Amino acid sequence: MAGPPAPEAPKGKTVIKNIGLMLSGALENPVLDADTLVAVDGKITAFGKEKDLDTDQADVTIDAHGTALCPGLIDSHVHPVFGDWTPRQNQTNWIDSSMHGGVTTMISAGEVHLPGRPKDPKGVVALAITAQRCFSAFPIGGVKMHAGAPILEKGMVEEDFKEMSEAGVKLLGEIGLGGVKAGQEAKQMVDWARKYGIQSTIHTGGPSIPGSGLIDKDVVLEAGADIIGHINGGHTALPLDQIRCLCEQCGAGIEIVHNGNEKAALFALRTASELDQVERVILGTDGPAGSGVQPLGILRMVSMLSSLGDVAAETAFCFATGNTARTRELDCGLIEVGRAADFVFLDRAQHTAGKDLLESVEMGDIPGVGMVVIDGKVSSGRSRNTPPADRIPEVL
Repeated sequence: MAGPPAPEAPKGKTVIKNIGLMLSGALENPVLDADTLVAVDGKITAFGKEKDLDTDQADVTIDAHGTALCPGLIDSHVHPVFGDWTPRQNQTNWIDSSMHGGVTTMISAGEVHLPGRPKDPKGVVALAITAQRCFSAFPIGGVKMHAGAPILEKGMVEEDFKEMSEAGVKLLGEIGLGGVKAGQEAKQMVDWARKYGIQSTIHTGGPSIPGSGLIDKDVVLEAGADIIGHINGGHTALPLDQIRCLCEQCGAGIEIVHNGNEKAALFALRTASELDQVERVILGTDGPAGSGVQPLGILRMVSMLSSLGDVAAETAFCFATGNTARTRELDCGLIEVGRAADFVFLDRAQHTAGKDLLESVEMGDIPGVGMVVIDGKVSSGRSRNTPPADRIPEVL
């Protein structure tokens, strides 16, 4: 089966000047000594001091006016359906609103909220391929939605995973939301998925909606999925000793979500820190869900984990950018040559008590978003959702 057609490549040179703070997204060096960045055809080609870079003949020049440049935020756990609409809350424009919260990439944990979602193997495969095709062809607000994440059902066989992989499907939906809930049965399908290059996420904790079920530590460990989906519950968390066990006994991604238990979120973060494995921590919203959608959910998670988890703000931003990019094998999320030119411009919110962006986040405030750039192109100016930033960038 032929894979999806390649999207049209972005064109042009973008130069960003007068950057006050450049956040790299990388834990090993979260703040870069740079004030200028150059992108060509949607990819980062250079960054550093303006005097050392070729900034001539730009198609677009952005004056950051001293604001911070951060890799575009990544939401590791969303539940899209079709287009910018969620039937769970009968709400539209949630993806575009999330882009106004700095999110430039989203990862589907399954198109589970589709009314009448097929539960037979052929229907599961067909929906996964359809969702992958639709979101690839129509990026809402420019947001890169990695969708087409099948919810595992009984009766699926290895050939189903081979077919999906060949068609471009790269993700499994949250294991445990469908008929497959037993650890051994899930492990067989996780192994098939991994054989064909498909990454897996497993539901963790109590049931999220009627029809789902409890997935405890024993099932998670036996299934062996790549990502411990919402380790802090979605919404109901496992006991803290089980969360510690998961962190200690496997190397899977530790996904902390907005729509979960905040005490458990902080416990998971502190456990990862004690294990010296904070590179495993990634962030999601787990929306749309019963509690609605959270356009500022990732920014809220960064602020919450920094202020209550005693984590430097520049490190907390890595959880929402570079950590997720590396765990999910994405070409964004880091300020590196060759990476996608996806950025969010941030500054301290007006009248925050923090003297600068990082201090304001460490005090628990949400920063203001002044502009979002995806593939080197401006997707939005000042956010309609965040508190107003002190300063905003300008297209010259």
